[in-house]
Order: sequence, then C-alpha cells, then structure tokens
Amino acid sequence: MKKLSVKGLAIGLGTSWAIYMLFAGWASMFGWCTKFVEMMSSIYVGFNSTFLGGIIGAIWGFVDGAIGGLLIATVYNAVTKREE
Repeated sequence: MKKLSVKGLAIGLGTSWAIYMLFAGWASMFGWCTKFVEMMSSIYVGFNSTFLGGIIGAIWGFVDGAIGGLLIATVYNAVTKREE
C-alpha cells in the first residue's frame, strides 16, 4: 500500500473540521447545533454562538483537525506494509 501524505491529511482534516466548526457556531445563533456548541465550548476556549465565536471555533477546529490528521497518517504509515 502507498503511504499517506501526512501534511495533506493534516491540512485536509484541519480544513474540514474548521469549516464544520464555523458553520456550527454561526448556525447556533439561529437555534441549530446549540447542544453541540455548548459541549464543544467546554473544550475550545472562546467558541460560542456569536460571529466571532464561530471564527474562534474554526481556528481551534483547524488546529484540532490538523493534529488528528497528522496522528492518523503517521499511525497508518507506521502499520501498513510499504509498496516497493
């Protein structure tokens, strides 16, 4: 199997999670995703149901998703057989 791009997966997951957190933060201003935002605001400092809170959540989401992508790709590359 081929190796995963660690940088590519980190940026991809980071971006995906950031977009989701931004959408969730802004949607919660209108009553949607409120429980999710309440739960995640206990982890992501500054994330809440405001315009700025959504942007802060997106920044935290990018960092969190990028770390997750980095870990997933690193572990995957370590346990799969390399294609020669």
